[in-house]
Amino acid sequence: MFRIIDFQATEPIRKVKNNKPVSIPHSPNLIVLTTINITVPRRNANNNSVELIATVGVRGVSDTSQILFKIFRDGKEIFRAQEGIEADPTSEVNYIVTFQAIDMNLGQGTHLYELTAENITNGTEAAVVGPISFSGLAVAPDDCGCD
Repeated sequence: MFRIIDFQATEPIRKVKNNKPVSIPHSPNLIVLTTINITVPRRNANNNSVELIATVGVRGVSDTSQILFKIFRDGKEIFRAQEGIEADPTSEVNYIVTFQAIDMNLGQGTHLYELTAENITNGTEAAVVGPISFSGLAVAPDDCGCD
């Protein structure tokens, strides 16, 4: 059995807002989309796992961009995912990208998770239009000895 030791979620943008796009910068620059803090108590240090789930709405502005999403814990990259975003108005221009990462065996304390995006394709443009959501569920083995 497992028990929840922390849960945090944020939703800075709830709807698609095509009229308020936020440009995704080209690498090596990136944009921090949102952050959460997960706290691990001393009794669960180094024996836990954190499930991170992110959803980001993006729009192709010109050509086909490759968007690199990263998750950082306490300033260190722990996960990356890449998605191609087209800007063909006769096809699709809005995309919802969802991904999951698992972080394990965190030490005691509060850990900052950052969700970022960057465009790794020169000569193309893409933007965040929403929604954005980011959540973290930290669990640890239930050590009560009861089954």
